[in-house]
Amino acid sequence: MELAPLFSIGALAAVSLLGCSNQSANTTDDSSVNSQEITVLRFSHFWPATSSISTEVFEPWAKQIETDSNGRLKVELYPSAGLAKADVTYESAAKGTIDIGSQAHGYTSGRFPLTQITELPGLSNSATQMGCMLQTLYEDGTLASEYEDSHLLFMYGAGPGSLHTTDKLIRTPEDMKGMRIRRPSAVAGDIIESAGASPVGLPANDMYTSLQRGVVDGLSFPWEAVTAFKIDEITKYHTNIPFYSSALMVTMNKDKYNNLPDDLKQVLDKNSGMALANKVGEVFDKHDQMAIQAAKAKGDEIVEIPDPLNDPDWKGPLEKGTKKYLSDVNALGLDADSVYEKAKAASAACKVV
Repeated sequence: MELAPLFSIGALAAVSLLGCSNQSANTTDDSSVNSQEITVLRFSHFWPATSSISTEVFEPWAKQIETDSNGRLKVELYPSAGLAKADVTYESAAKGTIDIGSQAHGYTSGRFPLTQITELPGLSNSATQMGCMLQTLYEDGTLASEYEDSHLLFMYGAGPGSLHTTDKLIRTPEDMKGMRIRRPSAVAGDIIESAGASPVGLPANDMYTSLQRGVVDGLSFPWEAVTAFKIDEITKYHTNIPFYSSALMVTMNKDKYNNLPDDLKQVLDKNSGMALANKVGEVFDKHDQMAIQAAKAKGDEIVEIPDPLNDPDWKGPLEKGTKKYLSDVNALGLDADSVYEKAKAASAACKVV
């Protein structure tokens, strides 16, 4: 008589355990299916996590892609060169070490000689104009050959690079003689050297300590980046001169892109191209002006040279640096002069009124 209740209880327990086991198995299966449906894209860039480009462009961009893909694409951001050093980010994306990367073209000297023609003085006076020019020349095929080993998502440009120094105000090229100035690219380096200074190659993330230790006396850098990398804490003299502009890009591993379903490719395509180039330009231009105002409020000394190609002191060195760069690219067997003319046409079409 007493065994029947015990058996019933045992049977119920067994059924209960079986049910839990099946439930657990089903949960695991669902989780496995869900995890397979999500494609994670690891995006490494050199900008600090607190920079405007990271917080106002890359973070919203990643969220938009996740939203548009209904959660099937997830972009993981790694700022401050978190997964790839600043000067090998493009190659890392091309080889698949990372999925997406953003790099300044000038960080790999000689790798993008045609694209860097857009950095020459007189072609751009704003980040918006620079980004539009770059994207235009990529889309019309002028620059496309330099990116055949990757899937380019979008180009973007920084605002004009100015000179920022720790102990001396630069008014004319004569003032630069004997100084060590960090240069971001071969284009800027040629111009700095033509002015009598010594160009020094340094990754953006090493500039703060290099200025602190006196490894360099100053640097050429867009205003927005001065605050992004906290250079404003060290420099107190500024020569506001648009003598070059930096070209930058966001590229993706080609195989990673090609292996996505067509609808997910469309999500990335929708969030690429000229719209993103313009978005970055708007952010940079806004923060350039904020950085200039902050420097003035701090009491820094600023000299304005808005049109250096028509300035009697600066015209010579800038033209000399331009001719040297174009000559060097022509020597590679490339038609630098033709690209330069196309860049000037794109610059005019992209000019912000």
